[in-house]
Amino acid sequence: MLKILKYSFFDLIRSRWSYVYLIFYFLLSVVLLFLNPSLSKAILTLMNVIILLVPLIGTIFGVMYYYNSKEFTELLLALPIKRSSIFLGQFFGVAISLSLSLILGLGIPFIIYGIFNSTAILEFSLLILLGTFLSFIFSGISYYIALSNENRIKGFGFAILVWLFMAVIYDGIFLIALNMFSDYPLDKFALIASLSNPIDLSRVMMLLKLDISALLGYTGALFKNFFGSNMGSIIAFCILVIWTVFPILALKIKSAKKDF
Repeated sequence: MLKILKYSFFDLIRSRWSYVYLIFYFLLSVVLLFLNPSLSKAILTLMNVIILLVPLIGTIFGVMYYYNSKEFTELLLALPIKRSSIFLGQFFGVAISLSLSLILGLGIPFIIYGIFNSTAILEFSLLILLGTFLSFIFSGISYYIALSNENRIKGFGFAILVWLFMAVIYDGIFLIALNMFSDYPLDKFALIASLSNPIDLSRVMMLLKLDISALLGYTGALFKNFFGSNMGSIIAFCILVIWTVFPILALKIKSAKKDF
């Protein structure tokens, strides 16, 4: 698996789209650091971009890489190599390359700016960590969808639909439910709904770390009471780990059962 991971990683690193992805975050960080007087405001703006863009890029790259390397994958399947090693190696190559582009694109400008001498180092570290989690989660989900659908258009469409549901539609359904049942106690429902979506969970954790949860009103106070505690933070990170591991296990099971 390590050899396939290495090949996939360097194949993607040499791709011009990886450089475009890295340069985009680099320029975005430079502009925000230049325009914003405080690091916290720059990090907050970056959060709004990363929370939506990182899952989208992970979704697109995961689907595209599977379909573009399909002929090479079929060649590998003819060799005495475990199926799971092939697909997991390719998945980790995609996820690691995207995470590295994100870390370098954001990290270099902030290091030059002097993030290590600032009190915002913890917020920036959490932003990088959450971005890495989202890269792995949505790369895994999209790769599984592509593996499950031989038709490229159908696979790409399903993957984008999953991203659209988690990034946009889910929030709309959540807000409608809160308004419709506002007369009932919805504490547990709000917490479970946030934990059930990695994008929402990442957003809430970042907002609480930036100490602007008051903007969320009652819901913000509820989240702060739960996620603000040590146990709540541990549970949140454990949920993100589960979201990361689940697509990997699904990939392993699917590759073992799929008839090529």
